[in-house]
Amino acid sequence: MAHVLTVNGKTPQIGERVFLAPTAAITGDVIMEKDSSAFYGVSARGDIDQIIVGEGTNLQDNVVLHTEHGDPCILGKGVSVGHSAVVHGARVGDRSLIGMSATVLNGAVIGEECLIAGGAVVLEGTEVPPRSLVAGVPAKVRRELTEEEIAHIRENGERYLGYKDLHIDAIQ
Repeated sequence: MAHVLTVNGKTPQIGERVFLAPTAAITGDVIMEKDSSAFYGVSARGDIDQIIVGEGTNLQDNVVLHTEHGDPCILGKGVSVGHSAVVHGARVGDRSLIGMSATVLNGAVIGEECLIAGGAVVLEGTEVPPRSLVAGVPAKVRRELTEEEIAHIRENGERYLGYKDLHIDAIQ
């Protein structure tokens, strides 16, 4: 069973049909909205400020979500956060994809339907317009995404809804 802990008097709120892997740690002021998922090794640590994981959003293996005072971590609906990515005190718009091992730092605002490439480091306070491809260290907007790329991001999120249900069934 996942570690769901009350910290600083705040207890995580877990919505309907949420998958929490047995090795996930969801602590403090965290909201996991319906149909979201936290796969193996995820840490969502809401001990400083609030974390919101939007409806249908997936946190893949070893993702870390954390905050800073005044910088909550807010993920919109249908977001995919790739394996070993870190989102720290940032906002991510609906249907965006944060690539594997990417890092998004305090105060960054990622628009809707963006792709943050694997390994990218989005610096503090960066604002990314909707439908952008962002890559590099430090990360920069490279170009606008194509309709095909946006469709691929949506398909990834939909696949993870299926994986979530598969793992819920396996645990029951």
